[in-house]
Amino acid sequence: MHRQTKYTNISPTVKRAVYLRDNGRCVLCGLPGDPWCHVVPRSQGGLGREENIATLCPACHRAYDQGPDRKVLYARLVAHLKGFYPEWSRE
Repeated sequence: MHRQTKYTNISPTVKRAVYLRDNGRCVLCGLPGDPWCHVVPRSQGGLGREENIATLCPACHRAYDQGPDRKVLYARLVAHLKGFYPEWSRE
């Protein structure tokens, strides 16, 4: 496995912790979701750590990845994460 892939991959342990933290619900719309969203994208150095992963439903994940409101959704995801990790930053 490539070194970057190893660090950006979301382990089963992280997925479970994030799923429990987010109550298995999309943090944007409240529908059932999966812990698969890198808030800071992998392409920008985002790691597969609890502090960078959010639970999203497929529609919200697609909107975050490809939609025109990415900046607004990013701000909402950051606010969600800062509720659990007050010192959260992109780094």
